[in-house]
Amino acid sequence: MWNRSLAGALAGMALGLAMPSSAAAQQPTTEVDIAGLSFVMDGETGPFRITTTSETVEPGLSTATLTLESDSAATPNPLILRWATPARDMQGIWTTGSWGRKTIGPDWSMSGVTSMFARNAPVLALFGNDDGNRVTIAVSDALNSVRLSAGIREEDATVRGRIELFGERQPPTKRIELRIRVDRRSVPLWESLGEVSEWWAGMPDTEPAHVPEIARLPMYSTWYSYHQELESEALLREVELARELGYEAIIVDDGWQTLDSRRGYAFTGDWRPERIPEMREFVYAVHQRGMKLLLWYAMPLVGEKSSTYPDFRGKYLRYWDGQGAWVLDPRYPEVREHLIGTYRRAMEEWEVDGFKLDFLGFFVATDSTELTVADGRDFASVSEAADRLLTDVMTELRAVNPDVMIEFRQPYIGPLMRKYGNMFRAADAPHVATDNRLRTVDLRLLSGNTAVHSDMFMWHAEDEVEAAALQFLSVLFAVPQLSVRLERIPPDHREMVRHWTDYWLNNRDVLLDGTFVPYAPLANYPLIEAVGDGKRIVALYGDRVVHLPKSHGRRALDLINAGHRSRVIVEVGGSLGRFDYRVFDTMGREFGASSVELSPGVYRFSVPRSGLLQLTPVP
Repeated sequence: MWNRSLAGALAGMALGLAMPSSAAAQQPTTEVDIAGLSFVMDGETGPFRITTTSETVEPGLSTATLTLESDSAATPNPLILRWATPARDMQGIWTTGSWGRKTIGPDWSMSGVTSMFARNAPVLALFGNDDGNRVTIAVSDALNSVRLSAGIREEDATVRGRIELFGERQPPTKRIELRIRVDRRSVPLWESLGEVSEWWAGMPDTEPAHVPEIARLPMYSTWYSYHQELESEALLREVELARELGYEAIIVDDGWQTLDSRRGYAFTGDWRPERIPEMREFVYAVHQRGMKLLLWYAMPLVGEKSSTYPDFRGKYLRYWDGQGAWVLDPRYPEVREHLIGTYRRAMEEWEVDGFKLDFLGFFVATDSTELTVADGRDFASVSEAADRLLTDVMTELRAVNPDVMIEFRQPYIGPLMRKYGNMFRAADAPHVATDNRLRTVDLRLLSGNTAVHSDMFMWHAEDEVEAAALQFLSVLFAVPQLSVRLERIPPDHREMVRHWTDYWLNNRDVLLDGTFVPYAPLANYPLIEAVGDGKRIVALYGDRVVHLPKSHGRRALDLINAGHRSRVIVEVGGSLGRFDYRVFDTMGREFGASSVELSPGVYRFSVPRSGLLQLTPVP
């Protein structure tokens, strides 16, 4: 229970916190202990009564339920829950927005993340130099704005953190309930985050959508290869080449709906296939070639030059200046019906297999948005209306095709988004293999069984094949999305794509479903492994040593050399027995073969850059 007997000043002194403002000080400061971490509340609660219950799940892991109740509907004021803990071996901070910067900032410039239904996820984790969890804090409210942040206090080397609730305006309500989960167990970071994902998935309002098998297979995307310059015959030739290489679906991105190629959205919103007018026949031709097809839609946007724009005057949230587009307000039932009908017709008339729904983060209230049920709106909250819209989209489309695919892109990848979609794609990382690796790994850590896709990977057609291969190797632990013009790349590049796609397909059960271990997040995950019942796959993205403990046993071992040296070093911690090994270059050509007795010690293998070393136990 909240300890109301403590005076605000005493609680503030105990944690070395600044006192609340004079207005906030009129309310008693409250404190709660969750897994041994004390949270002190700052803020004016107004007419709301606050109660809590807490539960210890196991030593070091607890949850608390925070309930705000008022006799009459009221708008909640911003509330801050402050916490502090000694910074003992706390070297990094992980959030869904940290990406390549996972160092902990100072408390005067805290590191953190702001989440809501279509932006990030409400979780923050502090970890040590050993990649071990120190503190992981998660909040159950995936719909409304939550900010979690933390920083180092210079004066005493403590980490000071905050959970900020109700930072964005919400409609009046009588009751709010949310849960806070604190994990201080000595477990790996990836294990703590994986359990947070399971915690969210177990809640009634955030149950993940069905993931069809096709969503877990390689796909070809038109974005980097064609951008808006789409032409059906050229795409069908790419489909034939991609299918022959092992790709199972094509994502037709922005451009199919307009002849305007200026990358803006002034003509978006009618969703007529201007650039591929024979869309039904085109989709049929793709299906005849053995591939599925997904279409891109900018869900909230209606361009000012579209014929649809006048139909929804007065039903827009705001104007996107510079892009020539308006953002639809999902609180109007006719807006939701329009969007749902748009996708349903595409499935029924064109027989598309899925959708890439973009720009969902634009469904957010502005400072001037009136948060009321009035003037034809049946929701006061924009987030609640967007939740209704996306829930109904998935329900309607699954009624037409139970295996419909819905792709969302970072950062709209939170717990609620798993309910609406079944494919999460890394944010844009054109030609940046390290970013693509970072983003796919971060996605994997919280996405459960939702299919995690790479950003579309690309390279220059004149690059050396070993460098081009790094774009693929960096996303081995996600579903690959390829986006180069296959007609134009040289033969050795095509053989590289064939080799690594075959490898990925043959080892998909380990790469996607094995125990996933991404080491050293502070160093951008330079070594990643996945472990299945009979095989361990390790990818090295830097000059790292692979450690094989005695517990590795008689598993087969694949080592992918995605570093810059033509060798792999393995340190063996126990007597593992004799292994045959084969070495392949990045096009799948055998480079060498022999056998080795793996006893305790260090072993050096010659492996070409972007090549593969396979060790198989000898019976």
